[in-house]
Amino acid sequence: MERELILAIDQGTTNTKALLFDREGKSIFKSSAAVGLLQPKPGYVEQDPLELWHSTCAVMRECAAHAKQAGAKIAGIAISNQRETALAWRPQRSESGSAGLPVCNAITWQCRRSEPICEKLRDAADLLLRRTGLPLDPLLTATKWAWLLNEQPDLQAELEQGTVLLGTVDAWLLYNLTGGRTHATDLTNASRVALLNLATLDWDDELLKLFGIPRQALPKPAASSGVFGTCTVLPELSGVPVVSMIGDSHAALVGHGRYEPGVVKATYGTGSSLMMLTPSLTSEARNLARTIAWSLPEKTQYALEGNIAMSGAATQWVGEFLGLANPTSDAAALAESVLDAGGVVLVPAMVGLGAPYWDSAARGMIANLERTHTGAHLARASLDAIAMQVADVLNAMESAAGVKLPVLLADGGATRNRTLMQIQADFLNRRVQRSAQEELSARGAALLGGLALGWWHSIDELASLPSESEHFDPKMDDQCRKESRQRWSLAVARARLRASE
Repeated sequence: MERELILAIDQGTTNTKALLFDREGKSIFKSSAAVGLLQPKPGYVEQDPLELWHSTCAVMRECAAHAKQAGAKIAGIAISNQRETALAWRPQRSESGSAGLPVCNAITWQCRRSEPICEKLRDAADLLLRRTGLPLDPLLTATKWAWLLNEQPDLQAELEQGTVLLGTVDAWLLYNLTGGRTHATDLTNASRVALLNLATLDWDDELLKLFGIPRQALPKPAASSGVFGTCTVLPELSGVPVVSMIGDSHAALVGHGRYEPGVVKATYGTGSSLMMLTPSLTSEARNLARTIAWSLPEKTQYALEGNIAMSGAATQWVGEFLGLANPTSDAAALAESVLDAGGVVLVPAMVGLGAPYWDSAARGMIANLERTHTGAHLARASLDAIAMQVADVLNAMESAAGVKLPVLLADGGATRNRTLMQIQADFLNRRVQRSAQEELSARGAALLGGLALGWWHSIDELASLPSESEHFDPKMDDQCRKESRQRWSLAVARARLRASE
């Protein structure tokens, strides 16, 4: 019998990856392509939608070639993607082969241009929180579309006529993969837009009116696991079904293979996301988001989430600030040259602070500098800042849930840094369990795709698949931890002073 594989796409902020997974949930091949970020002015962060699409095609073709050489069949395509990034396109083929022609560059999740929109909608913040589970913030996709409509009011008529479509990255990739036949999104991505009613699992009419977005312009929300359509545009994958779509942070949670309520994981990337499974849709948690962890045709799983805008990006910023040739890797290496940050505190609020503060007016700062401090101390402080922000969110989750969370599951590229993982365990004063699988977002999407293909038949069956991890236990003494946390809290308070002006 011909060996079957799932091709999992992981379209991220800085890279597009594609991996092949077998029936044991194991990755056997990986292809990656870098994608660029555009920053036309302070606070604005964009990406070229066609670059996202072309990079996806390139890595998929490499996977298809590998599968053919290995005598294997690709049975399904799974999609994991960066969330909240807003796209708009016309349903007409571009010269470069996409099924949709972008109206403008994608407005990424990092972009803060919609802050004025959020201020205009401040009176509706409680309604938004109740219906969608989301604190009002420029992070949310709907605020970016509202900004676009404010800048280009002629688009309103096109949206109502169906000549312009809206979507997040998953919907954009699906639309192009299916040759424009399918305009859909999964419920995890939909839950981050700020238009989905968590109780009804559909777009909310009152919120659509609030943001001025016609329902017909939006993709249809669907379960994360299921057939979304078939690939028609790549000859190597013609007729292969798209069998899952899910936001990257949610996908990483699935990829860990732990599905009981109370499980909490942190994904360390450009930004970070902590997600904790809850038994059902919880009541309000004002400094956290309520969200959908994943959705199957027969059941939707809910979670609490806290988002951090700059985690790995903080180390990258330090590297750029210091003029290092390879900003992220060189800054991480520089951080290793000192035992600690020497009291230096970096608050990476360059685009505001996310959970649990949700303070878009906060700005980055460096505190406690002395004459003897060096760039190495600043680099080390960037690692501390990642761990401190994660600790703040986890503490908020414990308060909201009224439970002690004994272990933090960790994934994402930055977890390869052992020093960071030890710092995290020290500041949390509990075990951090790092997955040995580097590409958990792609794995999670593949596992959900396998459910749709009938490879596995339940979430419990996914939990029995082989997985490996490494743990880090706290070594810091209590007094040192207490003093470090106090320095951090004071620095955060100073970074937030603008909010009270």
